[in-house]
Amino acid sequence: MAVNGIIGIKLGTTQVFQKDGTAVPCTVLQAGPCVVVQRRTKEKDGYDAAQLGLVEFVKPQRVTKAMTGHFKKAGVASMKVLREVRIEESADETKTGDRVLVDRFAAGELVDVTGVSKGKGFAGGVKRWHYRGGDSTHGSMHHRAPGGIGGSSFPSRVWKNQHFPGHMGHERVTAKNLEVVQVDADENLLLVRGSVPGPSGAVIMIRKVKQAK
Repeated sequence: MAVNGIIGIKLGTTQVFQKDGTAVPCTVLQAGPCVVVQRRTKEKDGYDAAQLGLVEFVKPQRVTKAMTGHFKKAGVASMKVLREVRIEESADETKTGDRVLVDRFAAGELVDVTGVSKGKGFAGGVKRWHYRGGDSTHGSMHHRAPGGIGGSSFPSRVWKNQHFPGHMGHERVTAKNLEVVQVDADENLLLVRGSVPGPSGAVIMIRKVKQAK
């Protein structure tokens, strides 16, 4: 199958020791198991993709009637998390009901992990945009204030997209080119080098890198 992605859950962080004793910081991800719930084709939908569902228990009363019919049509159990993965080859034989497991990844590969970053709430300019801040001397009244936001002669207005205090975090973020350190097919676990966006327990999307940099 040409499906090069899988739905996962961030479990936490750990470290793996290499043969030379080097400690590698890793993030532990539960990758799958997933099932193809729907196959989108270019002829019918305008693009080729597979809708994946993360296999986990969900109470029937938690699923709407529309989604219950959607899962019944596919012949699969109800699921809480659904994501789409593009398929590059139109002639790919991926069909509804196929299983997508973590064994399609191998140690040494590079992956992109997409998730929602941790929310920090309302933050000022110093924390959110790394403003230098004002002088911390006696008499100064601009310790963490944003300062001037527009020129008096030019442009005589505030620039578009000017950085201001506001809501920080809780955004869709992709960590690119993370190395797969270890794959545990029995426990559906994937260990990647480095950090992954989101808190522990967050739903993430893992995709193979198209072009390694």
